[in-house]
Amino acid sequence: MSRVGKMPVIVPQGVDVSIKEDQISVKGTGGTLSVANNALVTIQNDAGKMTFVPANESREANAMSGTMRQLVNNMVVGVTDGFSKELEIIGVGYRAEALNPTTLRLALGFSHPVLMEAPEGITFEVPTQTRVIVRGID
Repeated sequence: MSRVGKMPVIVPQGVDVSIKEDQISVKGTGGTLSVANNALVTIQNDAGKMTFVPANESREANAMSGTMRQLVNNMVVGVTDGFSKELEIIGVGYRAEALNPTTLRLALGFSHPVLMEAPEGITFEVPTQTRVIVRGID
């Protein structure tokens, strides 16, 4: 069995997981996400602990159990924490500064600072001059 597929997915309080024959839906404070269910994987939800077992002993079922487990885990994280990515700027004199939550000023070795506007639904955090955290807004 897949190493990833062996690990259970822990469903936190406030997150509702609905398992139907054709799809899995996860609903939380960050919204609702769903993915198509695969016939090669048997999914069991036991009091907030989801397990993914291959339906047969084939290589495809084994691989799909790990894939389905990770997809559902990503959906649970997505509806609870949302998207975030941490970026690190490496280089002498390179730095970042947040002018406001949607505008970033970067000093990257050019003769002028580079201003970056965030797309709709994205915010920037700059805890230090060399770390930028990009977050998706709910």
